[in-house]
Amino acid sequence: MTGIMWLGALLVVCGVMMLALTAINRGRLSESHTDPIAGRTLEPSHRGLRFLEWRQYWLGILLVSLGAVTLFGWALV
Repeated sequence: MTGIMWLGALLVVCGVMMLALTAINRGRLSESHTDPIAGRTLEPSHRGLRFLEWRQYWLGILLVSLGAVTLFGWALV
């Protein structure tokens, strides 16, 4: 029975790691530039909200969801 708990925890941890690695591998997280409105900033230019697209993170979201369902199911037993 505790094997199911460890499997759920492993799925959640692996999912979070995949989400973090996907965000990190997308490109530079900061670059120094001057924005006309904000002044000097480390935020990457021309990044927009593209990094929030769920299609890039579907595998990590799936792993976290499966792990959460496994852990909640184990908690109810």
